[in-house]
Amino acid sequence: MNILEIHSDTWESLQSRRDRLPHALLLIGQKGLGKFALAREFAASLLCESRTENGTACGHCLACNWFAQGNHPDFRLLQPEALAAASEVEEGKKKPSQQITIDQIRGLDEFLGVGSHRGGLSIVLINPAEAMNRNAANSILKILEEPPPNILFLLVSGEPSGLLPTIRSRCQILSVATPPQQVAVAALKASGIADAERWLALSGGSPRFAEEMAAAGQGSWLDVLVTRLQEGRNASPLQMAGDLEKLIKDSKGSLQLKQVVEAMQKWLVDLTLSKNGFSARYFLAQQAKIGMLADMIPTVRLITFYRNMNLRRQEAEQPLNARLFLESIFLDYRALFSADRG
Repeated sequence: MNILEIHSDTWESLQSRRDRLPHALLLIGQKGLGKFALAREFAASLLCESRTENGTACGHCLACNWFAQGNHPDFRLLQPEALAAASEVEEGKKKPSQQITIDQIRGLDEFLGVGSHRGGLSIVLINPAEAMNRNAANSILKILEEPPPNILFLLVSGEPSGLLPTIRSRCQILSVATPPQQVAVAALKASGIADAERWLALSGGSPRFAEEMAAAGQGSWLDVLVTRLQEGRNASPLQMAGDLEKLIKDSKGSLQLKQVVEAMQKWLVDLTLSKNGFSARYFLAQQAKIGMLADMIPTVRLITFYRNMNLRRQEAEQPLNARLFLESIFLDYRALFSADRG
């Protein structure tokens, strides 16, 4: 997927900053737009020693070769261990961290102190910036308050509200917009993604997220969940919980409990939209059925259940018992359709 074609306006905006770079640039936008890919492309172009006419890295010079191999001396990437490739995580080790830690920030001390090896710019890319724990965030803040010369901090965030306000205030902010549907669909089809419209809708309009969902084969478990949800008051919470628990176990880590919760939240959004006379946003193929189900549910119940699901989303990270957790959610879902209209 050509991320620069999808976000051509954002790329032009980045290029316009090349001659007067801030000490810190924060890219924000919803999950799955390709912000990290954009940031990497921009970092590569800044370090490239023979960039192209449109400002992209040439891909052939010594700097580009180093960057592609992950060992450019003037570039550092900070991200949670959990985002590392599976091949980089040794078996038997403890579960990789979901946070960017203070030790990772301290590891920048020498990098920030020695200056550029190539006589130009040094770049630190932090993704996602909201993954910094409090100690790491405070440490970065101290650096941003008195930034070293010729250092660019590139921060990427899908949840900028999760960053310290003082960090945001010290960054130049660039919003990455959701691309037009036809542009995103065309890009997905060009990447070989079948049923591109479906995946783009399920991703909320984020092409990179849509590509990841399709590549991960999420269709099978989503089909099971949607089939059960369409049963409404006839759904069996115990059977639903059993089906999803088995799929989670069989996936060997590729399917997480939180993904099931997020899918249900999207289903509730579509029910609410239909209840108010709008078209479905996520589950396009099920729009007619969603409309029928929405007519059976009092609006206040939908609102209350969605608020509860926001809390469940947090609990899904570390549930005490996944099976009981799922049963509870599906029992609450079926209760939406109970005959008591109070």
